[in-house]
Amino acid sequence: MATSPGPLGEFLRAQRSRLTPADVGLPDVGRRRVSGLRREEVAVLAGVSIDYYTRLEQGRERTPSAQVVDAMCSALRLSPDAREHTFRLARLGPASRPEPGPVGPELLQLMDAFPHAAAYVVDPGFQILAANTTAKALLGPSQLALGAFDFLFLDPSARTYFVGWEHVARAAVSALRLAAGFADPHPAVTPLVSRMLAGSSEFAAFWADQTVAGLSLTEKIIDHPDVGRLTLTYQTLDVREAPGQQLTVATARAGSPSADALALLGTVEATRSTQP
Repeated sequence: MATSPGPLGEFLRAQRSRLTPADVGLPDVGRRRVSGLRREEVAVLAGVSIDYYTRLEQGRERTPSAQVVDAMCSALRLSPDAREHTFRLARLGPASRPEPGPVGPELLQLMDAFPHAAAYVVDPGFQILAANTTAKALLGPSQLALGAFDFLFLDPSARTYFVGWEHVARAAVSALRLAAGFADPHPAVTPLVSRMLAGSSEFAAFWADQTVAGLSLTEKIIDHPDVGRLTLTYQTLDVREAPGQQLTVATARAGSPSADALALLGTVEATRSTQP
């Protein structure tokens, strides 16, 4: 009976397929049946036997040492996020993250101190736990209620809300794969992946791509139904006091039309919240 390659084997194979010999300083010798590096080329770069690397990809070897995993990450030119993900798949990283609690009062106070920025906190399942006044107006009721992924893939309005929807969607899926790589991921992550795979063929295609990175997208262009187009810069930070929570702050270039529109959103939302 054939052995399943498992998550680690699938991930290694996907990363190998992305590289060319030129990417890693190897000569391109002989005809290639498939794209990417050959197994023997990765084995040479990592300093392991071809048989051992083949067994890793095929799932017949599932307990590599940290030294071997580090060598494979270097051979495959993995980013820091992808390297961390590989260690978790090999069961060498932290088994799980502590369960994040509610958003702390100090963080809520900090978010409210950003009058010209949209600040919000998500949990590992990308549900929005808290948002300041401007963020509530920017995100809108649907996104606040559904969460980032359900809005992005299952709400048709997301296609017009995000300019360059596919770029935003791919970055989000990459971040979700990172969250799903823990041996014991947050309870919301696995159901979220299953729901998205069942509900969106585009999500399934992006998920199969095996790209992994944190929330690294730093600019988004949004067509907001209330104020029109905004070009925003996003910074995402881990909340040290509540591991698993992430704070995102969206800002616009000072003096730009986007900054004026973002300020207007905050004013409109503040007015709404005071109305009976």
